[in-house]
Amino acid sequence: MGLFRRTKNNNRPLIRQIIDLIPSPILQRAINRHKTDKYCSKYRTYDQLVSLMFGQLNKCYTLEDISAGIGVSGTFIKDLGLHQSPARSTMSDGNKKRNWQVFESLYYSLLRHYEGILIKRHHSRVIEEIKTKTIKIIDSTTISLCLSLFNWAKFRTAKGGIKIHTCWDDTLMIPDMINITEAKLHDSKGMHRRLFDKGTIIVEDKGYFDFELMKLRIDNDNEFVTRIKDNTSYEVIKERDLPDDTDQHILCDEEIMLTGTAAAKAGIEAYALRRIAVYDEEQNRTIELITSNMDWAANTISQLYKKRWQIELFFKALKQNLQVKTFTGTSPNAVKSQIYVALICYLLLELIRRNTCKAAHAFSNFTEKIRICLCYYLSLDYVCNEICQGAKIVIAEKPPDLFSSHLKHPSSKINTFNLLFE
Repeated sequence: MGLFRRTKNNNRPLIRQIIDLIPSPILQRAINRHKTDKYCSKYRTYDQLVSLMFGQLNKCYTLEDISAGIGVSGTFIKDLGLHQSPARSTMSDGNKKRNWQVFESLYYSLLRHYEGILIKRHHSRVIEEIKTKTIKIIDSTTISLCLSLFNWAKFRTAKGGIKIHTCWDDTLMIPDMINITEAKLHDSKGMHRRLFDKGTIIVEDKGYFDFELMKLRIDNDNEFVTRIKDNTSYEVIKERDLPDDTDQHILCDEEIMLTGTAAAKAGIEAYALRRIAVYDEEQNRTIELITSNMDWAANTISQLYKKRWQIELFFKALKQNLQVKTFTGTSPNAVKSQIYVALICYLLLELIRRNTCKAAHAFSNFTEKIRICLCYYLSLDYVCNEICQGAKIVIAEKPPDLFSSHLKHPSSKINTFNLLFE
């Protein structure tokens, strides 16, 4: 696609090649929108982006690590597009004062810019019955914080934390909506946008089981699939027949009406819904699902809920391979800046993995390979496709035999003797 050079050596370090996947006009528009370079002459937005991306990709735990890593040599600093390596105090001030929304805007702009490529190269499993539908998977992950350091992130009495509320687009296989809040905020209220385009399918976990939210989505022609809470009151209207020879994991399929005070208060008690019980063989448990759709096959609904595993894998990959659990600043601005730069890194790594890797690579293995080669002057294509696991043997050249020449040419015997004892 023209983004990556197909040679071994490169005149830019690997990290610079990754940073250069961010088009300059897109970055400049984000800077102009939030005025993050106003009254700033040295540590500009680009410098902070490079510093934070270096910290993410190189798994630096402190600002000192970032400063030392970037300042390894003047040539490396220049090849990163910087005029000087950032000092710890300078980075600390930037993380605290520069508006985190510039990195949020940059993430969404990059997502729109590379949307076509990401869709073309996605590896999501297609469900035939709903292959033309838009599927959104919504969930959140909690990151624990020390309350004495992050006193703004209140969670429990003696514990702090934040939640990353995430909307995962099944076609892009990338989060297309993120909201960072205090951990105490309930999941069902964590997303700014609670409604989507008509016909969108929303897959959620039990934390989003909310009567008012259900009614809003039904009225907006959004289909939803979520788990039903154990204490939910409902009345069975109709038992649906189950197939005899297929989908044996479907235990029951029935139409229901919600009852109870809370359902009546929300105005959802007049809507017919569908309850499906599915046996999960891997974990030896029964999962009860509720959906607003009355037409799909029960197995389609089961497969939809199974897609939730994608967002769980994303949370795991983000926490294991990027820096979203240990922060280099304690202010809300510093934390949000670091998380959005981590998301930018995730997007760019996925872009590279899908488009330049010829063989399938697990995200963790791929990221580790990038991390090891981050400061090498090798092309992305070479790192992704030529550097392989396993031992490599170096075949040493045989040293010249100084006594072999005179055996063939006796007249050269004296010259060889002189060469040995010069």
